[in-house]
Amino acid sequence: MNMTILMMMILSTTFMLMNHPISFGSVLIVQTIMMAVTSGLSNTNFWFSYILFLVMIGGMLIMFIYMTSIASNEKFKFSLKMTLILPITFAIKMIAESNIFEDNLKINETIIFNTPKMITFLNKYFNFPFSMMATFLMIYLLLTLIVVVKLTKKKLGPLRQKL
Repeated sequence: MNMTILMMMILSTTFMLMNHPISFGSVLIVQTIMMAVTSGLSNTNFWFSYILFLVMIGGMLIMFIYMTSIASNEKFKFSLKMTLILPITFAIKMIAESNIFEDNLKINETIIFNTPKMITFLNKYFNFPFSMMATFLMIYLLLTLIVVVKLTKKKLGPLRQKL
């Protein structure tokens, strides 16, 4: 679990330093896979993590098609900033995992893993702290669907017009 958190921190740091659309997409796909696996391991099944993965992959496919039609022949450039920030991020993570925080994490893990899993399965997603987020996510997806349908007409597309 600590290794996945470390990898997600490194990927978040490298995401800020990327300058090519395909590298953005690849970092997002890897981070989505890691987030889906982490969320799936914290539940009894992988249902919600599977939905998260499918939605993000669908969005990344649309972004990939859009970016390849706009900027198709850009070259990758290696960033010197990235080589300096990655070891610093790794060192910060190792300092944060010292024995100071270890006792608090063990207490939280015993509370989480000793509760009945079937009772807390849907409670994690639809009770008070996350219920507003789930509602806003549903409204956002509905509005996005309506906007996409209004943007794409049969003869007028967002990029090219068909005669």
